[in-house]
Amino acid sequence: MATDENEKTIVSNRAAFFEYSILDKYEAGIALAGAEVKSVRNGQIQLKESHVAVRDGEAWLMNAHISPYIFAHDENHEPTRARKLLLHRREIEKLADATSVKGMTLVVTRVYLKGGRVKMEIGVARGKKLYDKRETEMRRTVDRETRAQLKERSR
Repeated sequence: MATDENEKTIVSNRAAFFEYSILDKYEAGIALAGAEVKSVRNGQIQLKESHVAVRDGEAWLMNAHISPYIFAHDENHEPTRARKLLLHRREIEKLADATSVKGMTLVVTRVYLKGGRVKMEIGVARGKKLYDKRETEMRRTVDRETRAQLKERSR
């Protein structure tokens, strides 16, 4: 999944790719407390119910669960607090315009380390209907069976 040799994927939001069609992607930093960074590096983050909201010219990550770090007793954080995303002003304006269209939302598709910093890939997404989900699953099954047959033939 990593696109560059200095990127290390921590977690990928597979549920987002099932529930939504991702149309565009942006890279964002995130403002975290020290103990939160340690938890994220350990992979203790869940993105299943999370989304991104644009409020007052700022992008916020909502409902992402970052587990408290075990060794930071006094400095622990609230697991599902809103966290500020670090983007350029023009990128935030583009995201705000994209969400103003009916049926569009912003979801985090993956969290990764890039140059020692925690980054998030934000996707502009449109919700899938039930028949779209079935079609995606059927296409995935056909591709898997085709690869298996090709592998069998090459033996």
